[in-house]
Amino acid sequence: MTQTGGRAPSRLRDARALLDHGELPPPGTIDPAVCRSWQRCLAAGLHPGSAPAGESSRLGLDGAIDRRHHLLRRARPVMEYLHAHLRDSGSVVLLADQSGLVIDALGDAAFLERADRVALRPGACWDETARGTNAIGTALAEAAPVSVHGAEHFLAPHRFLTCAAAPLAGPDGTLLGVIDISGPHRARPPHALGLIAAAGQMIERALFEAEAAGAVRLRLHPQAEGLGTLAEGLVALSEDGTVIAATPAGRTLLGLCCGDLGRARIEPLLGLPAARLLDQAQAGADRPLTGRTRAGRPLFVRVDPLRRHAVALVPPRPAAARPSRPAPVPQPVASAPEDALAALDTGDARMRTLLDRARRVLGKPIPILLQGESGVGKELFATAIHAAGPRRDRPLVAVNCAALPEPLIEAELFGYAPGAFTGARRDGAPGRIREADGGTLFLDEIGDMPLSLQGRLLRVLQERRVVPLGGGKPVAVDFALIAASHRPLKAEIDTGRFRADLYYRLNGLTLTLPPLRERGDFAALAARLLAEFAPGNTPRLAPGLAVALARYRWPGNLRQLANALRFACAMLDPGETEIDWIHLPEDLAEDLAAPPPPPPTAGLDPAPLRVAMASVIEHTLEAAGGNLSEAARRLGISRNTLYRRLGQRRPARL
Repeated sequence: MTQTGGRAPSRLRDARALLDHGELPPPGTIDPAVCRSWQRCLAAGLHPGSAPAGESSRLGLDGAIDRRHHLLRRARPVMEYLHAHLRDSGSVVLLADQSGLVIDALGDAAFLERADRVALRPGACWDETARGTNAIGTALAEAAPVSVHGAEHFLAPHRFLTCAAAPLAGPDGTLLGVIDISGPHRARPPHALGLIAAAGQMIERALFEAEAAGAVRLRLHPQAEGLGTLAEGLVALSEDGTVIAATPAGRTLLGLCCGDLGRARIEPLLGLPAARLLDQAQAGADRPLTGRTRAGRPLFVRVDPLRRHAVALVPPRPAAARPSRPAPVPQPVASAPEDALAALDTGDARMRTLLDRARRVLGKPIPILLQGESGVGKELFATAIHAAGPRRDRPLVAVNCAALPEPLIEAELFGYAPGAFTGARRDGAPGRIREADGGTLFLDEIGDMPLSLQGRLLRVLQERRVVPLGGGKPVAVDFALIAASHRPLKAEIDTGRFRADLYYRLNGLTLTLPPLRERGDFAALAARLLAEFAPGNTPRLAPGLAVALARYRWPGNLRQLANALRFACAMLDPGETEIDWIHLPEDLAEDLAAPPPPPPTAGLDPAPLRVAMASVIEHTLEAAGGNLSEAARRLGISRNTLYRRLGQRRPARL
């Protein structure tokens, strides 16, 4: 982290006098980062008295917003937090892309008019070559957080500002943009640099969480107490133990550079087998592991529970595209109870209706759009549609439009010609659309596809031809189309984030899957999952727990239920056949035990679940002879959690 603005005012005045004559001050006169920036500005032909440049067209701004909409979505909540923290300080919070183009702003009305005079607003480019030394451009050039105060700005019109900015990197190490706080230099916010650096880390973590969903995720810190804090490093692994994504802190702790992502294996970096880390992720174990870096330094490692459905939803991507062959002639599919769609029928009337409607269009050139909350089983439903249809023997190719890094989506979907861009394969790549030829293309989270690519996808769907990046002849493709999104696409059209013409091309049949809390087949779903997780010795749910689980609202839907039951099965001792409170993940048990809000017309005590939890703890404590550590181990919770729960009991029982 680079801190500027700490030099004596008199020395800065002397440095400015030299700069006005085109000379740099002696080393040590001003902050080194500012001095390097001044040098770059002079080399670019700027003069301290020249007028700023770099205003963007509206078209350029719209294109930048389109390209960086994922960044904007993750940054906006943090910007609002900063704005609330700095309210009435006369500051503006800015988000710029990797070129320095401002794409979003939040600010105090009292300062916005002054900021507008120097184009401190969306649509203006604050790259150093356009506007001299400034926090946005200098943070991008230095690749580190910086603050630039008052006369440290290269151009005279900007000297009334004080600014602090931090660069933002994606999980693959790509520079995505910068977040900035700017205001009048006489009202300099305290600790602005530390605040903006922490905000940058928050955004980078949000980007990581979005991209690494479904991967094995590690949390790293040299101290056990640092796990779960903003200072920890985050790393994502593929199931073979390859590091596929990381936050900057994660790369630093493991000694990786950006080019190592997608190639480096975790074993030599941590000294822990990938299989052990995967087992931890599948079991949902919370206890940290201890690894050791290549330099011999200890690192504490916590493995996040896997957050994906227990059933493999799509087949692995083939190593190479299959040769194109004539598409199968669509044939009507009988409404047989043995088909893959019937396997999803566990007794809910609404789901049964959706399954019947899907079965009626099998083999027909009608696209299907699946809508519903995250975790309701859209991927599983799409897999069943493919498996029940006439193309079942051909590939189901799934593309998660939200998980792919934005620069790769176009190449991933449409393929590319040999040498189309730096780093491209020598023989090119066919792209996922061509891989789906003859089979089914499943576009998951289609609502997150950038606007710039929606038009090209629409053309492919209309013409059934695809042209790879870098040119080449159009290639005819034939596939059944299924799309899915947790976003209400009609509302996305109203906000301008989704094309209406693409929506009407996708929704030949729209099926909205119900959330778990609205389904009437909870017991059957739970039984099926338990049979899948523990075949041959399927456990049952304790009666009281079964009631509590059925009443829970399940914000994560089927995915959350599957994770909870998988964890519970892993916690069973040999010979145990009943899942009870002590086998649940700690956060779920606490949610279940929390009393619901009382109904407006009743004053009844809604605490039977908390009483049940207290009873389990009491019996376990007695069985452990009063040993708190042993009781916590048997309950599968930490001693601190046990202390907290004991503190909710009568004092005489402590």
